[in-house]
Amino acid sequence: MKPCQTAIAVSRPLYSPSRLIYNHLQVNYRLRHASALLQGSSRARHSLSNHIAQTTAPLRPTMTLSPHAGRGVERQFSHTSHTQSSIEQHNETVQRIASEVAQFHASSIKFRIFHGSTNSTRSLASKQNLLDTSSLNNVLEINKEKQTCLVEPNVPMDRLVEATMREGLVPKVVMEFPGITVGGGYSGTSGESSSFKHGFFDRTVERVEMVMADGTVANLSIKEKEELFRGAAGAVGTFGVTTLVELQLQKATKFVETTYHPVTGMKEAAEILERFTKEGEVDYMDGVMFSPTSGAIITGRLTDELTPQTPIQRFSGAWDPWFYLHVQDTITSSPNKPKTEGIPLAEYLFRYDRGGFWVGASAFKYFSFPFNRFTRWFLDDFLHTRMMYTALHASGHSKRYVVQDLALPYEAAEEFVKYTDKEFGIYPLWLCPLMQSPSPTMHPHYPGKNEDGSPKNMLNIGLWGDGPKDPEVFIEKNKGLEAKLRELGGMKWLYAHTYYDEDKFWEQFDRKWYEDLRKKYGATGLPSVYEKVRVDVEAERDRERKEGNSWKRKWPWAGLWGIRKAIASGTYLEARRSAWKQFGKGAR
Repeated sequence: MKPCQTAIAVSRPLYSPSRLIYNHLQVNYRLRHASALLQGSSRARHSLSNHIAQTTAPLRPTMTLSPHAGRGVERQFSHTSHTQSSIEQHNETVQRIASEVAQFHASSIKFRIFHGSTNSTRSLASKQNLLDTSSLNNVLEINKEKQTCLVEPNVPMDRLVEATMREGLVPKVVMEFPGITVGGGYSGTSGESSSFKHGFFDRTVERVEMVMADGTVANLSIKEKEELFRGAAGAVGTFGVTTLVELQLQKATKFVETTYHPVTGMKEAAEILERFTKEGEVDYMDGVMFSPTSGAIITGRLTDELTPQTPIQRFSGAWDPWFYLHVQDTITSSPNKPKTEGIPLAEYLFRYDRGGFWVGASAFKYFSFPFNRFTRWFLDDFLHTRMMYTALHASGHSKRYVVQDLALPYEAAEEFVKYTDKEFGIYPLWLCPLMQSPSPTMHPHYPGKNEDGSPKNMLNIGLWGDGPKDPEVFIEKNKGLEAKLRELGGMKWLYAHTYYDEDKFWEQFDRKWYEDLRKKYGATGLPSVYEKVRVDVEAERDRERKEGNSWKRKWPWAGLWGIRKAIASGTYLEARRSAWKQFGKGAR
């Protein structure tokens, strides 16, 4: 065990004891499979050789899945050959994908795309007719002069930030969770703490390479096929397969000078957010409401030089505080006056990774396990977003957990929070101001206009917490949430449970524009947005009748099964080997 102990000591001098659990499991895994090998099991022999190859070969900064992903094969790390240039290898992969898409098109078969990871709470409806694009996971080029990068769609945010910050640059909009990918940011809806200034993630994209529904390859930009370039953003992959993104970057600084502004209610919170948006003097802004009468607006300013005497705070270490708990402690200690501290840039960008905002606290509640600084340190490997999403899906708990992002006009936010307080009682709530995209769009929007004719900003409210245990009550609560949102002129993100019937769903969007665009570019053979995001309530009820009494659905076995699958996935390795945690150490 010495080599393993040495590796742990090098990667994190003060490591979480939960690592010992993993090491123990790895040893048992090897022993069991070695025993089977001696007994002549060819399957175990193959599994053991794969496992040893994975655990002894050097880890690369990007992760992929085997070509048989989605068929029960475990995750593997990419060991890409360097005998060809990255661009040549990319082009070969795109041609392979284009050929498969053309075959689906010729056979009139609708397919879904397997990316290798997900931050959606929607379950995959079927594993049939999957197009595997998981090997598109490389940063191909960083252009310091143009301040852009060429990046494949399955590159996650942490690996992208690591690559760009080494060149002194950083994306203008970075998704808060390290595992969210570039392609997911373009094809989905990604509004983050810099989106009040830059808009959704796709508004920072210069160009997209896409395999069209018939297998042809096209480039999209504001100069070439602009209507498709904008229309495919937020359309969850229903126009084609994104294979490359050219992304805008900006100068990276050492710190984000972060200020916590206490607020006593949603009305005050909305007013402060609107004021800072108009003043335009900050680079990042979000908020957390801990109750109807207590919260904080958090502003950030990019800087290389902190104001003298400003303390520095980090959040990535196992013994560091979770960000939301730190915010709560900060406003408790200073309820009437803003407080400022310096956060190293990468630490700020991924400040919510540990604990997944605050969703990780639910795991402690589920297992009736003490929730304190020691237990969070002890279980740190389990409490990063990649691990939590894997466990959430495997346990089936995502079907009973409310994870909704909801965008509203500022003037409707206070009434909406009163509604969620009464109907769900979920806190904390996340607040994120958003610059609207011009219509028509598949992003959340509403018709409000500023004096200059530009769309008014919206406020995103993140509602994430335990839902009703009764499946029927859960469905009705979600339908009620959607109805209230529509009443107040708001819209929801499409990554989560969507219960609208088809007519109500399309009332929110320009259906004719979307369908005409799909016809123009031959994409009607692909699943539509509604087909991809809707919850089939009857199918869910049927599944509940069949699986409701399974031991995998019962406490505590469902949770334990989720943990087991999360460990087997190896996703904890992504957090362990993150180089960005070293950025800014020792800086002042």
